[in-house]
Amino acid sequence: MTQTRSAVSFRGAVKVFGEVRAVDGVDLEIARGGTVALLGRNGAGKSTAIALLLGLLAPDAGTVELFGGEPERAVRAGLVGAMLQEARAVPRVRVAELVAFVAGRYPDPLPVARVLELAGIADLAGRRVDRLSGGQAQRVRCAVALAGNPALLVLDEPTAALDVEARHAFWDAMRASARGGRTVLFSTHHLEEADAYADRVLVLDGGRIVADGTGEELRHAAGGSLVAFDLGGRGTAGLELLPGVRSLEVRGDRARLRTDDPDATVVALAGLGAVRGLEVAPASLDEAFLALTAGRPGGAPRAREAV
Repeated sequence: MTQTRSAVSFRGAVKVFGEVRAVDGVDLEIARGGTVALLGRNGAGKSTAIALLLGLLAPDAGTVELFGGEPERAVRAGLVGAMLQEARAVPRVRVAELVAFVAGRYPDPLPVARVLELAGIADLAGRRVDRLSGGQAQRVRCAVALAGNPALLVLDEPTAALDVEARHAFWDAMRASARGGRTVLFSTHHLEEADAYADRVLVLDGGRIVADGTGEELRHAAGGSLVAFDLGGRGTAGLELLPGVRSLEVRGDRARLRTDDPDATVVALAGLGAVRGLEVAPASLDEAFLALTAGRPGGAPRAREAV
């Protein structure tokens, strides 16, 4: 089962709750190794997709596989570690005891000391789990996910409740895991984290994958750059027809052009004498996300078809 090239495979996966198609015909392949971010608004279908992936729910149509087999089989084989938002603290159990217990359920676990080090909680080994702060408890959940040395790590909002320093330490550990051949799949509302740490970004909206690519590819799909300038009382006629321009937005006396070719756009603006207060900046992933999910349901553009 572990020899297949794909860690995760969705083929026409559908999950329906009443009249809501929470996952609506998802086709997706995630290769082994690397880090993949799953983005989506609340209600986009992220949690349902993760539940299908972990075998907590069964698809109503289509298939979901991990390492070439059913998710339950991969979980039982110790190939999957998960860090979920719904986890509750175990009363009267100390951190090292909990990690050792979980590690003991796997066929080839990491040493407990190594797990505590990776999760940045070596100093909490003797503390009771139910007496930790929110950020400390979140790092313990990370340790539990890592304990079995899984081939696939599934992380649902992993840095919630972590401060800036703890976030950096967490992602250092995740990068080390990916370099070791582990596949890391995480959902997040922190788009800057997806941009900084994911090799691949998936955007889910309305139960469908509406964009799939690197952060740079998604920014380009939404309009690669922003060119802004002061109108100075002039009109906006013709601005949307300038080279590279995808869209025009006016805020007060300032025009904002979304463009695929900022150099050509700026040259054209210079020809019009419209360079007062000129600003050129690349699109952020936040802006790309908003553009890619704008107007749904009804269809957002795709950065690249999911494969």
